[in-house]
Order: sequence, then structure tokens, then C-alpha cells
Amino acid sequence: MQIYFSPEVITPEFQVLNIVDSSNKAVGNIALLFDEKKLYVYGILEEEGVSLDFKDLVKPYLKGLAKAREGIDIFSCLYVGCKKIELKDEEEE
Repeated sequence: MQIYFSPEVITPEFQVLNIVDSSNKAVGNIALLFDEKKLYVYGILEEEGVSLDFKDLVKPYLKGLAKAREGIDIFSCLYVGCKKIELKDEEEE
């Protein structure tokens, strides 16, 4: 299943993005809260079978946001179904 971001609310302090499938059905959401040197990320996706797609969607987005605010620390809590997923791959640690 292909999934995409669909912006709901975007301000300088926070973003709320719906995650939709190819038929524009909402299958989850992600919220991002910006502090001066921190970025808090909370996201949940309903479909368990697309955890890799979810990571592939979120990781480059967060990397782009990190480039916009140099030295920012990212704190994330992401779930697919009822399972927590980690953005860091073993080789990145």
C-alpha cells in the first residue's frame, strides 16, 4: 500500500499531517511539535503491514526538518498498529 502525507495544520510551532492511502483514505496521522532545539514527533498508523513504508515516509521528512534547524534534537514515538517502531537502523546507532 502506498501512503502519503496530507497536511491538516502547519504552523511555525507545530504540524499535524494525516497519512492517507492512494484512495485518499486516512490511515493514520503524525504530529510534530517544535521547540527551540527540540523536535517532538508522535505518529500512529493503523495498518500493521506498512511499517517499512511508514519509516520510509517519515525518515526523509524529519531529516529535511532537521536541516532547517541546525543542531535540533529529535524525539520520536511512532506506532504501527499497536507496535512501536524505531527510526534508527542498527547500523546508524
